[in-house]
Amino acid sequence: MNWAQVEARVAQDDRCVLPIGSVEQHAYLSLATDMILAERVSVEAAEPLGVPVFPCLPFGMAAGFTAYPGTISLKLRTYLAVIEDMLDSVHRAGFRRILIVNGHGGNAPVNPLIGEWLNDHRDASVKLHDWWRAPNTMAKVLEIDPAASHASWMENFPWTRLEGAPVPDFSKERIDFSAVSRVDAGRKRTRIAEGNYHGVFQRPDAEMLAIWQVGVAETRHEIEHGWH
Repeated sequence: MNWAQVEARVAQDDRCVLPIGSVEQHAYLSLATDMILAERVSVEAAEPLGVPVFPCLPFGMAAGFTAYPGTISLKLRTYLAVIEDMLDSVHRAGFRRILIVNGHGGNAPVNPLIGEWLNDHRDASVKLHDWWRAPNTMAKVLEIDPAASHASWMENFPWTRLEGAPVPDFSKERIDFSAVSRVDAGRKRTRIAEGNYHGVFQRPDAEMLAIWQVGVAETRHEIEHGWH
């Protein structure tokens, strides 16, 4: 869209979608897995509705993975300032119903910022949608295989794989979450190893596409319903 198309659109419908992700280690999957998934689920969910989807904010808060080359992590104060500027920008353009589709658990601290921002923008409604752990999507994941976590099979979609990257043929034991939560990024890497938290590394595409369909439908429901 160009600026005039946005202006015309917002005069008819004040909804928009802001995907946010992260560039961080995902074992043998793309470093951009979280941003790829957040943007794609947003686009597929919004397309039939004609609701604009802004390009994904690729970088998030991933301090625990900074010992893995390629990870980019923003400091908390930096990240919150960026999110606030993004909200201010779309509000200035006329959008009043804003869905933030999040692809990275480490971005959760954005929640209190949204509350503060809404107090200063009482004409707006903002929702934060963690698409992969929304109730219906996570229920579908657990129905297929409850041994699922970061960088495991549950993030291994055809569009997050890398050609030639290995696919280990074993199920990773659950990492000790308490142990990795109290050490620096270097020792986290030692304890997490290749990066998978729990479970096998890949499952059949038919199962992944079934999860994806639920995720898209659940995200579309968030775009359509539950506003102020």
